[in-house]
Amino acid sequence: MTDHPAPPKDLPKDPSRLRIALQSDFFYSFRRSPVAVVSAVIVLTMVLAALFAPLIAPTNPFDPASLNLMNGFTPPSTPNAFTGDSFVLGTDDQGRDVLSTILYGMRISLFVGLAAVLFAMVLGISLGLLSGYAGGWTDTVIMRAADVQLTFPSILVAMLIFGVAKGVTPVEYRDQMAIWVLIVAIGLSDWVQFARVVRGATLVEKNKDYVAAARLIGRRPGAIMMRHILPNVLSPVLVIATISLALAIIAEATLSFLGVGAPPTQPSLGTLIRIGQGFLFSGEWWILFFPAITLLTLALSVNLLGDWLRDALNPRLR
Repeated sequence: MTDHPAPPKDLPKDPSRLRIALQSDFFYSFRRSPVAVVSAVIVLTMVLAALFAPLIAPTNPFDPASLNLMNGFTPPSTPNAFTGDSFVLGTDDQGRDVLSTILYGMRISLFVGLAAVLFAMVLGISLGLLSGYAGGWTDTVIMRAADVQLTFPSILVAMLIFGVAKGVTPVEYRDQMAIWVLIVAIGLSDWVQFARVVRGATLVEKNKDYVAAARLIGRRPGAIMMRHILPNVLSPVLVIATISLALAIIAEATLSFLGVGAPPTQPSLGTLIRIGQGFLFSGEWWILFFPAITLLTLALSVNLLGDWLRDALNPRLR
């Protein structure tokens, strides 16, 4: 019986997926961009702070049992004249800790923004694939509907959809359904850009050889669109989704500021800004200032991250 020689011990091991990702051009571009790194850290910190708000927030600002009206209008880091309590970012007119309201408000803003972008992305990708692949009257109807919607500002479209949906919702369920109606309204106002980009990419991809080969082996049109074309058109979609997230958060804040967004029982950053705006000229500046700075920082960081992602995924800039 012949003994097989033992394999040499100095052979390099196969690199793990994590190591391959860390050594990729994408991650190298990320490390070389200080703006992207700082933006990613800020966004990750704010998302984690919102997720763990019940553990981080000093108080539950929406629990009436934990509120003390005597703490109302307490300036930041200043002991209250009546109770002696001190709050890092002060309190509002109801004695709610501003830091706690911001942490809980970010949860609503981020949830609405993410859900609205996801809804708009699914709807836009589906219509874009169908329009680009099917062509003909299907393409004409979908694109003309998109052109009509583009003639109106997205915030007005969202307000119209929100108003109609809220009007048909029973009165007893309006506060419970307000967040979901807000998500649908913002999503329906932002699907056009996803559909137009996916349609353009689909028109290019459907004429390539791999699509023709899929047709020859009997693949159904739905399978060709989802399994073959969709993976090749996702790169620009991810960039649009990142930038749209910042726009969706701002749209939610705008609607809530106008009083047609999140209900008072579930205030978002926009609702907090609307409440603080009423006390700005009476000297209680912190009620408006800190939620506004939080919204500005979140939207700007997401936007800068989206700009870097657009450049990193653009082959012409490599």
